[in-house]
Amino acid sequence: MDNRVSAGSAANAFERARFTGTASEYFGIWIVNVLLTIVTLGIYSAWAKVRRNRYFYGNTVLLGRAFEYHATGKQIFIGRLIVFAFVIVANILAAIHPLFSLVTTVLVLVALPWLIVRGLRFNARVTSYRNVRFDFTGTAGGAFVCVMLGSLVAFLSLGLLAPLASRWLNRYIFNNLRYGNRPFDTDPKVGALYRALLIPALMVVLGLVILAGLVAIAVVGMQANDPGAFEHDAAMLMIVSGMYLVVFGLIIVYGLAGLIYRAAVHNIVWSSTRIDGQHLLRSDLSRARYAWIAISNVVVTMLTLGLMRPWAAVRLARYVAEHTAVRIEGEIGEVFTQFQTTGAAIGAEYMSMEGIDFGF
Repeated sequence: MDNRVSAGSAANAFERARFTGTASEYFGIWIVNVLLTIVTLGIYSAWAKVRRNRYFYGNTVLLGRAFEYHATGKQIFIGRLIVFAFVIVANILAAIHPLFSLVTTVLVLVALPWLIVRGLRFNARVTSYRNVRFDFTGTAGGAFVCVMLGSLVAFLSLGLLAPLASRWLNRYIFNNLRYGNRPFDTDPKVGALYRALLIPALMVVLGLVILAGLVAIAVVGMQANDPGAFEHDAAMLMIVSGMYLVVFGLIIVYGLAGLIYRAAVHNIVWSSTRIDGQHLLRSDLSRARYAWIAISNVVVTMLTLGLMRPWAAVRLARYVAEHTAVRIEGEIGEVFTQFQTTGAAIGAEYMSMEGIDFGF
């Protein structure tokens, strides 16, 4: 694949990222992670996450340099330990008195926005590119509105307001993201997001109509052949089985529509994002290709009892990387020298605020 993307009359073309890892390399890391996680009853999963992320970050190359992941297994393990301890205490309290269950539920809802922010900030600060770390400056209030209320609005509107929720969420994430001290900003248009929803919505509606029609035809056919069919156990079993098939079919259609919508939103959001007000990002994922890769990955992984999981993960990472690009305004060496100067100035501050990962 050509590593450069047309940029019209701009001095610098968009440069695509690339993924240099291979399935065979990652299989070695993955199988050790799985075995050690099993032997240690899950404790090693924190260190497994670090090894996995370091491999994927270290093989994602942009403009000739790879990303780096700096978290440690201890940080992630402590975060999980705190969450696990809270769950145990909450269950004990709920067993003592039902009222405590309500109290712990309220505590979780109140703490959730703060935990989301901590997770986003942690993941940003343990990521670096060309020795400059990322940062996230969002607040818990913003997470409550954009993440929690946005998700609720999309759900209650049966997806009709999902584009608005996608806009809130991505504006919250990208507009609070920093590379060193240089801000990201994005402003995906509502019209473009609604156009992205059009095909997935039609898929869900058509899928629902077709599945409901098939069930109706089957029921009417059974009644026509035998008016007392519904009194037979075999007939009732067929009806119940048909209902399960409809639900299963709707889940598949909804999942496929979700993948297509996700790819489209990814393209819209990334292609409207700038760094430091001038350096542009671009994503040109094919919605059909992205959905095919995601679905076939799941099928192959299931058929091989998980052994092809490394191949699937590398395949998806390579596709997303190769369809992500950046265009730097100005001479690339000078621009990154400026980034590194400011990034190094706040590097010591990051080291004292590394924190822990709660898994959000």
